[in-house]
Amino acid sequence: MCSRFSALLFASLLLLSGCGYHTVNSAVHLPGTVHTLAIPAFKNNTQSYQTQAIFTEAVIREFTSRSSYRIVSGEDPSADATLRGTITSFQITPLTYDNTTGQTSSYLVTIATKLELVDRQGKTIWQNPSYLFRQQYEQTQDLASFIQEDSAATRRLAREFAAAAVADILESF
Repeated sequence: MCSRFSALLFASLLLLSGCGYHTVNSAVHLPGTVHTLAIPAFKNNTQSYQTQAIFTEAVIREFTSRSSYRIVSGEDPSADATLRGTITSFQITPLTYDNTTGQTSSYLVTIATKLELVDRQGKTIWQNPSYLFRQQYEQTQDLASFIQEDSAATRRLAREFAAAAVADILESF
């Protein structure tokens, strides 16, 4: 009798605890007063060309597709909140070498960023100071069909970053 009661109690508690899933926007970091979100161009503290523009565009696109907030690209003092980003590190590291030519055949792009979401008064609503994303790419060895692959890798990283950042802000996973 006691073991049945214990088993029933355990099963009830297990069902009540849930599995950790929640509905979209059930744990939103943004207050209910936020309807307009400004996303100015990210800062770039690196020597990489146009990385901040690629990352800013990806975040704007992701917010537009996943939320009902009115998104404003650029600074807007009338916006309810502002999302500021900074590219803090950009590295390209050789991974493999071609034994025949001695040239590098693949690379790893690593980009670090930080984000801060502030309300109209400048109070921090949410922040993540240490996003880190990596993308491997292979270098074309045929100079006649040479394609600069590092920018494509940066665009793929920007999409991954935007999806993760927007999910963090909207869904609190």
